[in-house]
Amino acid sequence: MTDLEKITVVMTSVGTEQQAVEISEELITRRLATCINIVPCLRSIYRWKGKVCEDTEYLLLIKTPEKLFDQVSSAIREYHSYELPEILAVPVTAAETNFHQWVLKMVEPEPDGIEAANLPGDD
Repeated sequence: MTDLEKITVVMTSVGTEQQAVEISEELITRRLATCINIVPCLRSIYRWKGKVCEDTEYLLLIKTPEKLFDQVSSAIREYHSYELPEILAVPVTAAETNFHQWVLKMVEPEPDGIEAANLPGDD
């Protein structure tokens, strides 16, 4: 992985499945992320404004090149309903080479509307 650009997993949690899908689709459409997993039914317990709160949330695991973190974070804040959304990046220290290349390739703009070469997982 040393010769490839770094990738990261960005995590955010949201309160509804609809918002999870909206944020995910927007990030993919903008080519800011390659793949997003939506994990349902998280139980979150946290302190907010002096109170202990408990909610059920959806976790988004967003795979993207590390250099796009600021753009991904900004796009999440555009669509997120929380006053202070959780937006964390976890660096990927190792990844299977074909998957790593796919993460990088799928955020590149399409050249003049021509479909990019298929890589494993394009189908």
